[in-house]
Amino acid sequence: MTKHSQSKRIEGLDFARALAMFGMLIVNYTIIMGAGGNGPDWLVWFTELFEGRASATFVMLAGIGVTLMTRKARNGGSLSFIRENRMKLWKRSAFLFILGLLLYVTGWTGDILHYYGAYMLMASFLIVASTKLIAILSSLFLLISQFLQVTIDYMKGWYPEQPFMEYLDFWTIEGFIRNLLFNGYHPVFPWICFFLLGMILGRLDLSKKVVRNKMLFISLFLLITTELLSKVLFRLSLSILDVNSAEFLFQTGPIPPNIFYILSNSSFAIIVIVSSIYIAEKFAGHWFTKSLIKTGQLTLTHYVNHVFIGIGILVLLNRLENQTLAFSLIFTILFFVASILFSLFWSSKFKRGPIEWIMRKIAN
Repeated sequence: MTKHSQSKRIEGLDFARALAMFGMLIVNYTIIMGAGGNGPDWLVWFTELFEGRASATFVMLAGIGVTLMTRKARNGGSLSFIRENRMKLWKRSAFLFILGLLLYVTGWTGDILHYYGAYMLMASFLIVASTKLIAILSSLFLLISQFLQVTIDYMKGWYPEQPFMEYLDFWTIEGFIRNLLFNGYHPVFPWICFFLLGMILGRLDLSKKVVRNKMLFISLFLLITTELLSKVLFRLSLSILDVNSAEFLFQTGPIPPNIFYILSNSSFAIIVIVSSIYIAEKFAGHWFTKSLIKTGQLTLTHYVNHVFIGIGILVLLNRLENQTLAFSLIFTILFFVASILFSLFWSSKFKRGPIEWIMRKIAN
């Protein structure tokens, strides 16, 4: 596997973060407004396209970011320098974990940041590990996760009347650990696989087209193969399983995040990331490209904003229940445009976003 020595920021990664953020906004605001399925078939299909995929792309990008941030420590750094990098990751991990729990306390139960904190903490011990070891660990996490899903009640902790909407014992030790590791929205088993795969991808020379083309070809092949295999196995299994059990084992949706989901969405995320790098290079001087790159550099700030500001606006408008997909999508687009404008304004004054600046101050 080729190691890269590039020092220039890969702006395509920021472009991909902006796209992932847009997908995340679509998913989250659809859920928040209770708009799921409330619209024409094509719009239902369009919104469901982002479920589990935007978040997976975000997590993979975070893994790439950690590898790029620690590459000097990995490529011949002293033990003290490695420890220094590891300490920075621990501080960032703690910051994201606490920030995520604060968002949860305010009512945002769909938080992903505290899961990020867990991924980053575990990844901090692997910054100088071999690529082979990281790949093996990722495979083990995936296999153990699938084993747990078929041997433990995946619904435990969720309010039975509203499955996957309210977690009853989140604030108990057992419930918190179960949610974090097993059956929360983005549990470590197996969501850390996206993060670890990102760490592996970050070790490739993404500036080389031959590397990106290979990534794109393999990912397209794996995506198509996984989706087809998922559908075939689902239909074949109906002769011995009920529909719910077949979906549980073979669907490629995010709940539960089974092997097919991880394979399909890892492929999808890589396609988005590689395509974003190509687009950012091809249209480097275009205002729209520059705008999305700036937006992608402030995604942590935008994530917090979409909770406090976005949901706050919906509360004032009394639009938190039984809304249409059309309204949800329009609101999402308007919020995303506002986020772009804020990014352009802020980046003209400051180097980093407000939440990014705070995290960097604490971590460094």
